Amino acid sequence: MTFDLEYNSERTLMIIPEYGRHIQKLVDHCLTLETKEERNKMALAIVDVMGNLQPHLRDVPDFKHKLWDQLFIMSKFNLDVDSPYPIPSKEELQEKPESLPYPKYASKYRYYGNNIQTMIDVALSWEEGEKKEALVFTIANHMKKCYLNWNKDTVDDAVIYKHLFELSNSKIDLRASEETLSESKNLLKKRNSQGQNHTKNNHKKTNNNNKGRKRY
Repeated sequence: MTFDLEYNSERTLMIIPEYGRHIQKLVDHCLTLETKEERNKMALAIVDVMGNLQPHLRDVPDFKHKLWDQLFIMSKFNLDVDSPYPIPSKEELQEKPESLPYPKYASKYRYYGNNIQTMIDVALSWEEGEKKEALVFTIANHMKKCYLNWNKDTVDDAVIYKHLFELSNSKIDLRASEETLSESKNLLKKRNSQGQNHTKNNHKKTNNNNKGRKRY
């Protein structure tokens, strides 16, 4: 008995390399079967093996549908079998997806984030009263905190009021307000304390992990 050596440079490119060359050879052999009954039987067996080789696909919705689509792709859409799912076409595979638009920020003040704009829109939808006023100042304080997180040590309340006025399309005007926001040092203290707690927790985890290790 003689064997013909195969070199990678002489082999055809695999359409879906994740399944390996043996699965591709099985698909190629399935194409050569004369009767549709034989092809159907072998196609089912190939799909089962593909599922075993890619167990993570079992968590994907309609993973069987995905396997059958991949089977037709590996056969270059020439496999004539009875599929339990609609057979994809080559044109569908080559169709270019629609271009995704670039994300647009709510304003030029990116350091506030898009959630601030959502909070402002909610505040604008509320009726005038104490609750709305409290929400507005909560938003302003949060804006000040975001501003300080943007590597700033201090910021004047007038700046925050001006930005809030712009972000609300001139509908929330605190520029003449005598109310003051939380002091910068208090907001910075909260930020620093959160960072210290995070560092302490990581240090505790490291110490606990080291305690469990054996020394030789």
